[in-house]
Amino acid sequence: MISNQILQNTIDGLKNITRREFSVVDREGKIVVTTEENMINKNIDGVELFINSPAENQLVQGYQYFKVFDNGVAEYIVLAKGEDEETYQLGKITTFQIQNLLIAYKERYDRDNFIKNLLLDNLLLVDIYSRAKKLHIENDVKRIVYLIETAVDKELNVVDIIRSAFPTKGKDFVTAVDEKTIILVKELSQNEDKEEIENFANQVYNTILEETKNEVMVAIGTIVYDLKNISSSFKEAKMALEVGKIFDTDKNIVKYEQLGIGRLIYQLPNNLCKMFVGEVLQGISMESFDEETLTTVAKFFENNLNVSETSRQLYIHRNTLVYRLDKLQKMTGLDLRNFDDAIIFKIMLMVSKYMQYREKFKY
Repeated sequence: MISNQILQNTIDGLKNITRREFSVVDREGKIVVTTEENMINKNIDGVELFINSPAENQLVQGYQYFKVFDNGVAEYIVLAKGEDEETYQLGKITTFQIQNLLIAYKERYDRDNFIKNLLLDNLLLVDIYSRAKKLHIENDVKRIVYLIETAVDKELNVVDIIRSAFPTKGKDFVTAVDEKTIILVKELSQNEDKEEIENFANQVYNTILEETKNEVMVAIGTIVYDLKNISSSFKEAKMALEVGKIFDTDKNIVKYEQLGIGRLIYQLPNNLCKMFVGEVLQGISMESFDEETLTTVAKFFENNLNVSETSRQLYIHRNTLVYRLDKLQKMTGLDLRNFDDAIIFKIMLMVSKYMQYREKFKY
């Protein structure tokens, strides 16, 4: 259904051009939108009789009535003020404009529905191609899925913000999953590379951030070349969004292809995670490590196990860093200056973080 705002903008524009007054009435006779202040919130008598009559238009008390059809059923009535022939012609033009808007919005709704069902694997393979053909959606095209999450005020429509900022011309699809999450299925040119894909994600992120002033996160799936595989790219973007929240909290844009080991950990069952952490920590818990120790370890990993560079960046003496590493070795039996031990401890930290996330959101 067309929004009242779109209808109001349409008749306001027509009034500016024609200098005539227009109103749109629903099937119950209620004025939906109008250019006349005295018509706001009014109800029009006799609309039901007109709707059920064979006449496509009529003249009543200085207004010309016209039907707007949806699948052969009168959905709206257009009222044009005036009894002359010119008003009749302008009323017909207004009705034609709203009729086309109704068709266009319905087609977009059908396309959005198709994409939603495609993403959720709700369509049989044979239905995918037959429905795509009816909706004039090409099959063998290079596409990618962007998943956008933002907590915004209900008054702000992020879908409309994206559609306005990045006109799609029917090739791309923007649809809301829920109040917070939006899917953008973007068609790519044959030459579009990974850098351009990420640049577009940055543009989307900056646009929404500027318009809403709220936190935004954009996740990117992988490139697909067939309609039936769009759901795979969506699932990858969805996983990237979740994994990014756990292991890349400082990033606003996450790509499935760059999730690294976090992607593997995310798919581990909880009992296996507990077993691994227990084996590494040998009876102690994560609470045994103070903030200073964890900060030191993080910086040590960041500097590729380089003692000198780590101590310099932490503004501590080299011996102080060595003392902290020795203390950690006594607690866990792992010497982080040894590459294999460092890997084990790094993975253990990531698994622990994942377990905390699962516990917080009760997976």
